[in-house]
Amino acid sequence: MNAARNFSVIVVTGLSGSGKSTALKVFEDLGFFVVDGLPVGMTPKLVALFREQDSKHRGLVLGLDLRQIDFPEEWRQAFTELKDQGVRIHIVFLEARLSELVRRYATTRRPHPLESQSLGLEQALEAEKVLMDPLRKRADLVLDTTDYSIHDLRRAIQEKWTSLEQEVGVLRVHIISFGFKYGVPIESDLLFDLRFLPNPYFDKDLKPLSGKDKPVADFVLAQDPGRTFRKRFLNFLSYLLPLYLAEGRYRVTLALGCTGGRHRSVAVSELVCTAMRRKGYAVTLEHRHLELG
Repeated sequence: MNAARNFSVIVVTGLSGSGKSTALKVFEDLGFFVVDGLPVGMTPKLVALFREQDSKHRGLVLGLDLRQIDFPEEWRQAFTELKDQGVRIHIVFLEARLSELVRRYATTRRPHPLESQSLGLEQALEAEKVLMDPLRKRADLVLDTTDYSIHDLRRAIQEKWTSLEQEVGVLRVHIISFGFKYGVPIESDLLFDLRFLPNPYFDKDLKPLSGKDKPVADFVLAQDPGRTFRKRFLNFLSYLLPLYLAEGRYRVTLALGCTGGRHRSVAVSELVCTAMRRKGYAVTLEHRHLELG
């Protein structure tokens, strides 16, 4: 009975070519039983069977893509049946920039599931993005794998999923600091431009440091406009995040950007991370361009 109560069900899905096969192997290494390519209609029966009989695995991981999903009806029906069983589905959604997905397909020379004589690769990828959007909106974790190697993706899943799995029933907040000069995170739900804050880059003593260092954080946030922004921004997030939770959202990704992603965005991200954890949210933090800035 204890195994059934703690049994996790995870759906790994996303855009074709974004790394689903690698992600499934990671979850297998973490002690989950992995099934890839199962018809969606069989999912509720399989979950019920495993909850009753499997005590050796941490949970069940299902790999789903367009070859198994007849959108949107089959997935909606399966999701409803699982909800009626009292099963909480966790969704990990993988994506990447269009140009990178095209490059990966060119490398492997495999056809996209939606490609046809009337639909080229780029059009097929765009169509898939629209079809997969309902699952993306429900996802607990969205990962942009554009700049990830296989090892990077493995490490990201291990770190982020393990952290998020510890918190149940709360909004999951993923914070990304980044530099605009290197590109905006495509997985962000809310994006904030912090380039109006004082820039430590032009101070010779602060330039070698990062936003993790107290002298930089003080330079950015201890005096106006940073001091006033700090107070108002945290109040804004304290007001906004409960509204997302009330609407049934499980996950929100905040992207905080400055020019190079090393000073201002890092300092504010560290601040927000600490403040939101104190309020009970499940928070993960990623400094995407810290070493580049």
